[in-house]
Amino acid sequence: MCIPVYLAMAAPGGNANPLAMFLPLVLIFVVFYIFIIRPQRKKEDSRKKMIAAVQKNNRVITIGGVHGTVTQVDETSVLVQVDNNTKLRIEKSALSSVVGKESSS
Repeated sequence: MCIPVYLAMAAPGGNANPLAMFLPLVLIFVVFYIFIIRPQRKKEDSRKKMIAAVQKNNRVITIGGVHGTVTQVDETSVLVQVDNNTKLRIEKSALSSVVGKESSS
């Protein structure tokens, strides 16, 4: 007769298998890695590539919701024109997305 693992672990005075004790913790970590950690790393890597590729005349949106066109790119910041006479200097880390290029009309 075969005794299920959960009954064998709960047996008083019995020698519990250490692998059976740590297996649920290992499985939980694997699930967290596959469904939470790995996708977040991929998303962050793509965001870093997007920020590094920002160029002049790109249309951008900041994390604060400001829409504008990049007029100058520095090492750590960009100058964004949000209106005819309004320009804002914004850190590259505050960019949420690059929408596209502004058409030269």
